[in-house]
Amino acid sequence: MSLSPRLDLRQTQSLVMTPQLQQAIKLLQLSNLELSAFIEQELEQNPLLERDDNAREEAERPLEDTANGSADGRDEAGVVDQLPGQTEETPLDLDYDNTWNNDSAADGGDGSLASWSGRGGRLDFDSDDSNLEEVLARDISLRDHLTAQINMDITDSADRLIGHCLVEMLDEAGYLTGDVGEIAAALNCSEARVAAVLAILQRFDPPGIFARNLAECLSLQLKEKNRLDPAMQCLLEHLDLLARRDMSGLMRLCGVDAEDLSEMISEIRALDPKPALAFDHAVAQAVTPDVLMRQAPGGGWIIELNSETLPRVLVNSRYYAKVCGSARNKDEKNYLVEKFQSANWLVKSLHQRATTILKVATELVRQQEAFFLKGIEYLRPLVLRDIADAIGMHESTVSRVTANKYMATPRGIFELKYFFTQAIAGSDGGESHSAKSVRHRIKVLIDNEAPKEVLSDDRIVEILKSDGVDIARRTVAKYREAMRIPSSVQRRREKMMEN
Repeated sequence: MSLSPRLDLRQTQSLVMTPQLQQAIKLLQLSNLELSAFIEQELEQNPLLERDDNAREEAERPLEDTANGSADGRDEAGVVDQLPGQTEETPLDLDYDNTWNNDSAADGGDGSLASWSGRGGRLDFDSDDSNLEEVLARDISLRDHLTAQINMDITDSADRLIGHCLVEMLDEAGYLTGDVGEIAAALNCSEARVAAVLAILQRFDPPGIFARNLAECLSLQLKEKNRLDPAMQCLLEHLDLLARRDMSGLMRLCGVDAEDLSEMISEIRALDPKPALAFDHAVAQAVTPDVLMRQAPGGGWIIELNSETLPRVLVNSRYYAKVCGSARNKDEKNYLVEKFQSANWLVKSLHQRATTILKVATELVRQQEAFFLKGIEYLRPLVLRDIADAIGMHESTVSRVTANKYMATPRGIFELKYFFTQAIAGSDGGESHSAKSVRHRIKVLIDNEAPKEVLSDDRIVEILKSDGVDIARRTVAKYREAMRIPSSVQRRREKMMEN
């Protein structure tokens, strides 16, 4: 065999992820708020990209769904194929309207669902001259509350310093995280002095603060109410038996009968195991929906993107032509061409992202229409493949679209992934059921059970099978434990104690 150089021509196929494609995929999985932050960075880096602050064109484009599409440029999902009048200097108009209409929706939508008020289904707040600072009130923090008590009740400066150090070692629930010996070593003082200051702090408000464990927290609160007798102290020392509902063992250890034990347990339930949470109020961040859904006047649903949170940008072609003509060298011209192409691709990617989200949201409403009309019991089993096949996209694209996206519906705000749920087979080969709807049925059955007829997992299986749900006992137990519902034995004990 001779070795000699030769030239071969081969044809191969490969998938290359260009930077533009990577950017489009990244934009697809961002929420509207994350997208706004990304656009802000692009506006700072690209001089040819501008924010459009002008009044956007108000065009109502209701899209009636049809099974096979329509002749007005709409596809099967009821999404506009292209935006009219979009040029390089035209802002990307993201005020989409999308209507999913169905005869059954028109018949069932009798106004029983919550209706949207305001322009375009968006909330409209009346503006006034008052400032936000005049409305919000500043809550007193736990540190300020405890510091004021330290300055009032402790006169020695060294003890005050110890008290302030102990305040800094509280966790969010109000428990002391450090050891007395470690604190004393860090402050170069005796453990007895730290323990004495700690005893003073444990009498502060709120009751139970500065406890080192749950039992001590509850005992401090009972001591404040003068209810810490030997029987109650014994009960606090055996909270593990209380968690296991071992009432006979607790009655034997505490030396009380069933009636006294029930009263003691009721007193413990009235206490606060996390006293610090009553002071430090974290402001809850409201979920901003990416998609808005409302009932159409003639029946059906209107699905649109939340344009209030979508950034609208444009490419300044005039500025590009002006500065490109005055470029002094090749590097400057290449820089401008690169920024111009990047800006155009970003606008195109935003359009594609908006259209894709609208397609997926419309198909989700189509698939889960019974849920919006009748409730969670009618939630259908659904997987990513069902939506992907219906709109002609890949499952990974649907997964990115539904990640971190929320839809405001007449039944509340839901994450798009909420509507995907596993299927549980129906009995006798009947229609399958959604796992979430089955969990809801289990919870309803347990909530409505009579005190003398507590339902076991086997009994729940029988009831569900009679309703056409083929489910195993271990699945019922798994769903019950996931909802933190105790077993039938524990529920029976609790109901006996309440009675």
